[in-house]
Amino acid sequence: MDRLGSLNAFVQAAETRSFTAAGQKLGVSSSAISKAVARLEQRLGVRLFHRSTRVVTLTPEGALFLERCRRVFCEIEAAELELSQTRDAPRGRLRVSLPLVGMLMMPTLAGFMRAWPEIELDLDFSDRLVDVIAEGFDAVVRTGEVSDSRLMTRRLGAFRYKLVGSPAYFAEHGAPETPADLAAHRGLRHLYPSTCRIEDWPLHGEGGSAPADIPTAAVASVMEPLIYLAEQGLGLVCLPDFAIRDQLERGTLASVLDDAVRHSVTFRILWPSSRHLSPKLRAFVDFMGENAFTPP
Repeated sequence: MDRLGSLNAFVQAAETRSFTAAGQKLGVSSSAISKAVARLEQRLGVRLFHRSTRVVTLTPEGALFLERCRRVFCEIEAAELELSQTRDAPRGRLRVSLPLVGMLMMPTLAGFMRAWPEIELDLDFSDRLVDVIAEGFDAVVRTGEVSDSRLMTRRLGAFRYKLVGSPAYFAEHGAPETPADLAAHRGLRHLYPSTCRIEDWPLHGEGGSAPADIPTAAVASVMEPLIYLAEQGLGLVCLPDFAIRDQLERGTLASVLDDAVRHSVTFRILWPSSRHLSPKLRAFVDFMGENAFTPP
């Protein structure tokens, strides 16, 4: 048991990069953490940390040992959860970070709430790159590839972009036949709120990328207003296909230049690798994996 305590002290110090923060998490003093790590280093015969007055960083041997320790604690937690899951239904607060485009997943999230009414969702919508572990999130939903070895991941699905407009818009302005034709149309553009940069349309023609001087009729930092304006016949908008599935099925929007839109994006859900899936987190991961792009 003393060895497990030393291993836990090491893992907490490694993940927080601080003996003081590790002590606060474990309810002991920073000196107790330092002594536990020192005893562990003496027993192993290697130095696990480079120490300075302000921060501790892992040595190469320490980084290797950290991965092994995480597996040990994951197995312990897994064993405990296997027993608790036989009697515990998923319940409790689940803190999840999603990108702003994730607001278009609200039908799926509503379906999850109906399926698991005893789980309280705490949703944070932001394009800011959050630190899952340091900020205390149970999970995050993000696009793109994952490079953080501290996180486990599951692919939720992928979406493609579609360039769409309303039948009324096309009746008045005509439908573009090539990306170059967009210079004569009106664009409804998405603005990244964190950088104030307008999102490029992922269009390609014979000459390469679509022209950058597409006249802009409106910009918005979220997508719902752009969908509404497009349905009102006020311009063309390029959005993820799952965000406008209902509009395409109802015929209030129609797509153009499908062959020129070549960009696809993958959604993933991530959670700390040192944390085994709790019943509430497993329920969320499984539900999102099955329904993220096909709302129930």
